[in-house]
Amino acid sequence: MLNVTRRSTLLFTSVLLSLLAGCAGGPRMQEAIAPSQSPAQALSIERAMILANARQALGTPYRYGGASVDGVDCSGLVQMTYGAAGIAVPRTANQQFSRLPGREQARPGDLLFFGSGSTATHVGIYLGQRQMIHAPGEGRGVTLTSLDLDYWRNRFLGAAGPAP
Repeated sequence: MLNVTRRSTLLFTSVLLSLLAGCAGGPRMQEAIAPSQSPAQALSIERAMILANARQALGTPYRYGGASVDGVDCSGLVQMTYGAAGIAVPRTANQQFSRLPGREQARPGDLLFFGSGSTATHVGIYLGQRQMIHAPGEGRGVTLTSLDLDYWRNRFLGAAGPAP
């Protein structure tokens, strides 16, 4: 009888944990990041320009509300790099998140959004290889960051891809 009760308890616990994991909400970053592309899957000229401009911005100082080489915030970096490729985007991270076309899987040049609930408070540009370029905040310049950090996985809201 004890074995049956123990098995039932283990089964109940396993089912409960599975259900709770499914209720965690939000997209899972592992599923939203596209696998590395093969050379046959070339980037559009716009995406290549976005990525080149984002790389050139590395080290640019953070400046709240900034969108120029003198200083950028996260959404200003996006606005500056996309603008250089001829693509207009809204100004703030949350406007970009709510107004730009979402992507099931991010490709290099797409935007990755982070925050809580349904409000984006941060945005980065996906480089591929599970890395993004972003303007992290006061006192830090534009930098390259791994998406394998729990910090980003726990705050991931989704991806958008306004570039062809």
